[in-house]
Amino acid sequence: MPHALTMTRDLLASRSLRWGVGAFILIAIAIYVLTDARHALTLESMREAQSWFMQTYARSPILVSCCFFALFTALSALSLPGAAVLMLIAGSSFGLVWGTLLSTLASATGATLAMLATRFLFRDWIDARYGARLTEINRGIERNGLYYLFSLRVAPVIPYFVLNWLSGLTALRVWPFFGVSFIGMLPGTAVYVNAGNEFAKVESLADVFSWQIGVSMLLIAVTPFLLKFAIDRYSAFVASRS
Repeated sequence: MPHALTMTRDLLASRSLRWGVGAFILIAIAIYVLTDARHALTLESMREAQSWFMQTYARSPILVSCCFFALFTALSALSLPGAAVLMLIAGSSFGLVWGTLLSTLASATGATLAMLATRFLFRDWIDARYGARLTEINRGIERNGLYYLFSLRVAPVIPYFVLNWLSGLTALRVWPFFGVSFIGMLPGTAVYVNAGNEFAKVESLADVFSWQIGVSMLLIAVTPFLLKFAIDRYSAFVASRS
């Protein structure tokens, strides 16, 4: 009987925590949408604030870097727009190397938090209804999941936030997810941060990418699959000779 009561209390606590996390996310999104926050993260507003941001960074580089990281992480975790503009600001203020590393770290951290939130809120519900199908999907993910994750990070055919949510419903482990996301996001982030060096000339986010950059990122995206194919063929050849 005491064991049953303990299980009931744990279940209620888990449900209460889920409701609390879900409510916090919804409130944060509502604040973003209903206030001027969404208007602050536009090219026009950021261009106006660029000189102030650079002066503040010159006075307090550590504090500004931490605030930038926290804001970028929050936007990524809540799947809110504005990350592209922040990467341009990072390029104009932090420089290519530090701006790319800081932006990528924040983006990967936010993606991981979004993945974990989805897993915490919905994984049990999905397991209860689609457990058998999910088992088969997870087996495939164990074999090739990181290859797909890397490719979709480099060439985002699926939007980043959707990929974060879907990953939360699978058995992908947290640290591999974070590491592959960081590496996969690095090239695209570098493109945006590098464009931030000429922030004043950027009229729209479409100005950041050229077709040459798109082809290069596509080649990077398919490289892991080509390497895996070559390794598998070589392993099969060695096995056939032994």
